[in-house]
Amino acid sequence: MCDRQSHFHGGIAIDIATVLLLQAAPPEIVTTEPVPGSIWSVFAHASGFAIVILLILVAFSLLSWTIILRKWLTFRQIDRQNHAFVSFFRKSERLSEVHAACEHYRGSPLPGIFSAGYQELNAQIQTLKAPQAESISLGDRPIAGIQRALERAAAAELSVLERSMSWLATTGAVTPFIGLLGTVIGIINAFNGLGMVKTASIQAVAPGIAEALIATAAGLFAAIPAVIAYNHFLARLKKAAAEMDDFSMEFLNLVERSFC
Repeated sequence: MCDRQSHFHGGIAIDIATVLLLQAAPPEIVTTEPVPGSIWSVFAHASGFAIVILLILVAFSLLSWTIILRKWLTFRQIDRQNHAFVSFFRKSERLSEVHAACEHYRGSPLPGIFSAGYQELNAQIQTLKAPQAESISLGDRPIAGIQRALERAAAAELSVLERSMSWLATTGAVTPFIGLLGTVIGIINAFNGLGMVKTASIQAVAPGIAEALIATAAGLFAAIPAVIAYNHFLARLKKAAAEMDDFSMEFLNLVERSFC
């Protein structure tokens, strides 16, 4: 009987000791390492050259998206203000009224063209020294001078709209090759690592190949939006240039009807 009680008490003591040891055991440490096989693990173990390639592509992409957003807002404003300025120009009875209202249409290239033609017209009038502009009869040379002034102003306005377009073209042409460079270097590193191990397996080359393919994807991600935006804005530039030419011709027709 005593032996059975001693075994019983001994079992209780062992259970209590086990509980105390479990409570005293340190908590499980949660690691924040990237999950193997995820894209973040590839970035975490990428080589320095791959990181540099990715940073270059990210810089190209961010600057391209900044230009795309700015150009989109610019052409949207141009479409709205071009229509408003042409309507005001056709309704006005005096050119001086249109010239005074040009400040309200700064987002449109047409006021700059009108101001150039208006200033050249005034210069021609002052040259002829007429007391009243309405009684002046301009010849072919003054009209040609006004036309040249309009063409210069249109070329200047078009060059402003073409700013940063070269960066979009460069991004679309260069970034795929930058990504391809990262791909080639990554594959070379993967096969060099494969030659250093005794057992050849897919696990030995998988990280390097994944790193290489990510460089290719990053290059395409930067290039595709830039090419699409470049082609879209090029079409918008052609439309804006056509509107400038139409307005210049309309201004010349008005001058010929009024002063010739």
